[in-house]
Amino acid sequence: MSSETAITFLSRLMVMVDVLVFSSSLNFSEIEAEKNMSSGGLMRQCLRLVCCVAVRNCLECRQRHRERGNTSSILNNKTQEILHNATSKTAIETLPSNLSPIKDPDRLLQDVDINRLRAVVFRDVDDSKQAQFLALAVVYFISVLMVSKYRDILEPQRETVRISSQSGRSMRQEINSPTSTETAPTFECSKDHLVPSEDFHTESFLPHTDSGIGEEQVASVLNGSDVDHSVGGTSVVNDLISTLSSEVNKSQESLSESSSVEVLKPTSSVTSISQPSKGINVKEILKSLVAAPMEGMEAGVEPLSYPDPAAKAQAMLPMQFHSFDRSVVVPVKKTSPGSLAVNTLGSSSSTSPGLTTGSTPNIFAATSATPKSMINTTGATDAAASTSSSSSFVNGATSKNLPAVQTVAPMPEDTVENMSITTKLERALEKVAPLLREIFVDFAPFLSRTLLGSHGQELLIEGLVCMKSSTSVVELVMLLCSQEWQNSIQKNAGLAFIELINEGRLLCHAMKDHIVRVANEAEFILNRQRAEDVHKHAEFESNCAQYAADRKEEEKMCDHLICAAKHRDHVTANQLKQKIVNILTNKHGAWGTLAQSQLHDFWRLDYWEDDLRRRRRFVRNPFGSTHLDVVCKELQEYASEKDEVVKSKTVYRSPTVTTQNSETELILDGDDDAVSLLQEKEMDNLGGPVVLSSPAQLVAPVLVARGTLSITTTEIYFEVDEDDPAFKRVDSKVLPYTEGLHGKWMFSEIRAVFTRRYLLQNTALEVFMANRTSVMFNFPDQATVKKVVYSLPRVGVGTSYGLPQARRISLATPRQLFKSSNMTQRWQRREISNFEYLMFLNTISGRTYNDLNQYPVFPWVLTNYDSEELDLTLPANFRDLSKPIGALNPKRAAFFTERYESWEDDQTPPCHYNTHYSTAATTLHWLVRIEPFTMFFLSANNNKFDHPDRTFSGISRSWRNCQRDTSDVKELIPEFYYLPEMFVNSNGYHLGMREDRTMICDVDLPAWAKKPEDFVRINRMALESEFVSCQLHQWIDLIFGYKQRGPEAMRALNVFHYLTYEGSVNLDSITDPLLREATEAQIQSFGQTPSQLLIEPHPPRSSAMHLCFLPQSPLMFKDQMQQDVIMVLKFPSNSPVTHVAANTLPHLTIPAVVTVTCSRLFAVNRWHNTVGLRGAPGYSLEQAHHLPIEMDSLVANNTGSNKRQITDLVDQSIQITTHCFVVTADNRYILVCGFWDKSFRVYSSETGKLTQIVFGHWDVVTCLARSESYIGGDCYIVSGSRDATLLLWYWSGRHHIIGDNPNNSDYPAPRAVLTGHDQEVVCVSVCAELGLVISGAKEGPCLVHTITGDLLRALEGPEHYLCPRLISVSSEGHCIIYYERGRFCNFSINGKLLAQMEVNDSTRAILLSSDGHNLVTGGDNGVVEVWQACDFKQLYIYPGCDAGIRAMDLSHDQRTLITGMASGSIVAFNIDFNRWHYEHQNRY
Repeated sequence: MSSETAITFLSRLMVMVDVLVFSSSLNFSEIEAEKNMSSGGLMRQCLRLVCCVAVRNCLECRQRHRERGNTSSILNNKTQEILHNATSKTAIETLPSNLSPIKDPDRLLQDVDINRLRAVVFRDVDDSKQAQFLALAVVYFISVLMVSKYRDILEPQRETVRISSQSGRSMRQEINSPTSTETAPTFECSKDHLVPSEDFHTESFLPHTDSGIGEEQVASVLNGSDVDHSVGGTSVVNDLISTLSSEVNKSQESLSESSSVEVLKPTSSVTSISQPSKGINVKEILKSLVAAPMEGMEAGVEPLSYPDPAAKAQAMLPMQFHSFDRSVVVPVKKTSPGSLAVNTLGSSSSTSPGLTTGSTPNIFAATSATPKSMINTTGATDAAASTSSSSSFVNGATSKNLPAVQTVAPMPEDTVENMSITTKLERALEKVAPLLREIFVDFAPFLSRTLLGSHGQELLIEGLVCMKSSTSVVELVMLLCSQEWQNSIQKNAGLAFIELINEGRLLCHAMKDHIVRVANEAEFILNRQRAEDVHKHAEFESNCAQYAADRKEEEKMCDHLICAAKHRDHVTANQLKQKIVNILTNKHGAWGTLAQSQLHDFWRLDYWEDDLRRRRRFVRNPFGSTHLDVVCKELQEYASEKDEVVKSKTVYRSPTVTTQNSETELILDGDDDAVSLLQEKEMDNLGGPVVLSSPAQLVAPVLVARGTLSITTTEIYFEVDEDDPAFKRVDSKVLPYTEGLHGKWMFSEIRAVFTRRYLLQNTALEVFMANRTSVMFNFPDQATVKKVVYSLPRVGVGTSYGLPQARRISLATPRQLFKSSNMTQRWQRREISNFEYLMFLNTISGRTYNDLNQYPVFPWVLTNYDSEELDLTLPANFRDLSKPIGALNPKRAAFFTERYESWEDDQTPPCHYNTHYSTAATTLHWLVRIEPFTMFFLSANNNKFDHPDRTFSGISRSWRNCQRDTSDVKELIPEFYYLPEMFVNSNGYHLGMREDRTMICDVDLPAWAKKPEDFVRINRMALESEFVSCQLHQWIDLIFGYKQRGPEAMRALNVFHYLTYEGSVNLDSITDPLLREATEAQIQSFGQTPSQLLIEPHPPRSSAMHLCFLPQSPLMFKDQMQQDVIMVLKFPSNSPVTHVAANTLPHLTIPAVVTVTCSRLFAVNRWHNTVGLRGAPGYSLEQAHHLPIEMDSLVANNTGSNKRQITDLVDQSIQITTHCFVVTADNRYILVCGFWDKSFRVYSSETGKLTQIVFGHWDVVTCLARSESYIGGDCYIVSGSRDATLLLWYWSGRHHIIGDNPNNSDYPAPRAVLTGHDQEVVCVSVCAELGLVISGAKEGPCLVHTITGDLLRALEGPEHYLCPRLISVSSEGHCIIYYERGRFCNFSINGKLLAQMEVNDSTRAILLSSDGHNLVTGGDNGVVEVWQACDFKQLYIYPGCDAGIRAMDLSHDQRTLITGMASGSIVAFNIDFNRWHYEHQNRY
């Protein structure tokens, strides 16, 4: 620390000493005991500090004298600079004058120092031993200072001589001069000792090293540094103490053996220092006191030789702390061994012959040379000096070394000068002398025993007599200068002072070790903290950078989302604009005219899928065209294309083969349900605006668009990268048919998530939505796929396949899905059709409508496309499904076998076929006549149609090509079994002329199919036939099963190009972009084989004969002797039963037939699912007499009819019909319309209470309809009104209200408003599976709307078919409309009139069977008739009833028909649609 800081700190320490000494009467024994200090330690430390400050003040006075004397001119420049900088400036100038303790520079001690010494001695005077010891030490201290002052007054010139001689710094030159000998080390010490920390103790000298001693040591340190600065100018005291040291040498031996005055026993280190061979230097004593912590004086030391190893060790000790000293940042000047001034006090020759005034002043010369061993410095040389001096100090010396004081000096001759000296002495010592006398008097008994003469006489008695007789200071000084007193004080009081200083020195060493240790620990801690700070700072910077990057990414994402939202809004706005334009300008719109019907309407296949994943709905196409400007390809173009394909194969084949690897599958982590549930739970807790963002590709037919997929906590967003070069190259005409380029999908809309392959890599996902569309994305890797799945809702693969809705199911491999699903068992039990099962296999094996290369695959099942009639009972008309399409013709099979066996290309595995049964090209080949596939085809073929001879022009021709052409092994697509529109060129494309001069337009149908609908229907019948059911598992083995690859595939002639198989290539391992692009192109062109679902033979379907006795099986083979009428139930009321709802599913709480009469009295008639057949499982005699319907007890007993009566008034003009009521699927609520307030209402069927009133129309509601219900009981409700509009509502099965929000049940909002009628709506039907609402106005027409509110078309019946009254829609796509006067029409959902008929009955109720094939009618004649829906062929007429039929419904198993009669009764008929099935009629 700096000298200024040291002085300030010392002064603060002295303030504390003043408090302890003057102001406090505390007993320190408890504190000393607590701090492990020896008794009286605090007061001894106070005395050391007081002596230190007193000497510092003495030195400052001397410095002022020197400045006044202007003696500095004698000094050489270097010494002058040192003195000026180190002493004058630091010690005096830096201290403000008002704070300086120097009041009278001429005095030996200042008043404050005298008062402190007095207070220390007399504070604890009761503690006689402690007080005596302190008194003895103070006596020694004052005596030495007084004698020293006396010498200074006698010889003031010596000081300057000493200073000038010091500048030489040569021990050899100055060894003869005691003054210079002492002074040089003194100054050296002051230079070296600017380091306060030096004096801080060794670790084990004293047992007490706690805070009390810490204070002591710190005080010592700072005091020492201050004293050093003052000593820099050298002091006469040095010489005096040197002489005193010589005296001590004379008598030390005897003293060292005496322990009477010892306070502390020296520790081992002290003992090792105390070697008898060394010369004693008593100047250590006082200087250690005066500069206790600084100990820099190197005087009075023997030459640098260590005769004793212990002394040498002690000399080397301070080197340990050099690094610590350096940390204090105080420069330490080392003394070279040659510059050490050595005082050979061990012999009498140490007295300088040049001392003319005698050697008396030498008495205290040692004081200025504070021994280094007492208070250590940094240098090894200093340590050596201190070791020697301390050794000599401890060992003592004989008194012969100190000449008699009487020979000090003769009295000067000049009386004036003598008077001047006396005056000076009086002035200098007038304050000190009384204190010394006071101590002598107060401690006379003790001191008289202690201060003994050379012959044992008590010197104090003589002194006291002298002091009483004279108060002269000179007398006292002369007394002290006498040889007896000198010897006695040295011998007796000096030992006490030695003990005092030794204690301070040992405390210093102990504390120094402690502080070094603490400092090292602190340095270690600080270094560690610095390292931690550096680490934290680096971490902070890293976090800041990461945070900035995250924020930047977030801002980028926000910008991206905002741009995406703008794009989406733009798309939505365009759609809405188009919708409004359609609504207004449609023929049935507000501004529509009949002339507009002359315009050509263009249609496209909608992406809406039904429950069997059939896409059958056509919607208006604003981008439609006849493509009259498009030409057909020339044959030469195909040759060039083939050459390119062959070239690409030869160029890129070899590297591609090397990347083959074993089949890769997404690993299903969820075998451990706990793990997957934990993961799912974690993912559910994700927060923040964007949970996941990843680059992705939107996979659509003929378009793969790069972009960014972002997932929030509630939505999925996809934004295409419109700057992507590949996207810019896409034909702009394709984009309008691609949905999702700026897509947004709500989590609440997601129904299923499947992992998919893209280009044979398991890196894609397909998400199925509630609006019955799907969207497919490809991601960079499988890890991203997994993250995306875990960011989406837990929907699994939906509810259709008997699998839990968990994310692990979405991540399951196709094979795992197949094994886990119950669909195979259901197919075997004939609970699902062949079509549904094949669509299931296609779906889980990765086939998708979104990738034309992986389009669903269906088999050819018929072989006869030529005969006029097709007999589906003849096996010859069916294909052999155990063979692939390429092996059906024996000649062609032999060709393929030979190709495989004679394969010559070593770089490519052998295969039977170079083409595939399913590629993008074949899919577009089949669907070229319908948009959007026409546009896709043109985009993929340079805007050209196929050459006419290659275009799909006839089914028979295509079949023949598949049997004869070695490059044609196409299987079919699912549309062959449900989409008749694909065979019709409805848009009038110019597809060219074949070689036989035949123009190509519609597809040529087999002779046995009069129209496309017939072909599709018969083809579907063939697919579901018994012949196909028995063989279908073998075709599944070829396409999806164990014959797909490997030895079984080879034996079955079923090996395709290796690049069509999953796992054949890992695209990520191909680093060359050109090679990768070529490989992808090959995969695109070759087609892709479905994922292999099983590696063992697929089980066959159970025979219909095996299932004949299961209650839930068709009644195909059962006893036909049942009665047509099961039962008649007559209600007490005669009011006609105008509505019947048979919700009879066994899982319902109340399976029942709910009936409502014309007077709005309803009944909940319990249904018993116990009607079985003899021999069937579950049949029992007790149940045999049970009838299926049990009348509602409240109605039968006529007791609770108030709970069954709807009393609210309906409008008088309303005719109550079956359309006025709807019963929910759980039988718990009845919806009624026709009220005068233009509402319809919801009533509880349990209590008859009103639960909800729904407003929305501007006039009376005339009809209601309900769609089929799904899991949870949700469904659509449509209300039609006299205001000529319809409103589509959503019924919440969970909350049992109209609308989604139970908190807003009073004012629910409709999902859509359907316009287009200009009269009262009288009948309506809604099909949720098809997404269609078909409604009829009072005088026509019938309009078809989507459930989103778009008007698709009007169903135009023949002439006179004007007033629709009843509408029924089946999920199979039949729409049956009954017009007034017994007229029926059958329309397809796309508006084509399929059949019509007239009957003589006034029909009141119509009903379609669940498969849509059969129509049941009943009317005023009371006759129930069954018709074939497709062509109105009559199948059966039930016996007539005695009353007209008003309503009817079928039980869930399609076996019981319940009719509501005009007489107020209901009749249950046995019905079996299977008995009219062609197979039943022809084969059984």
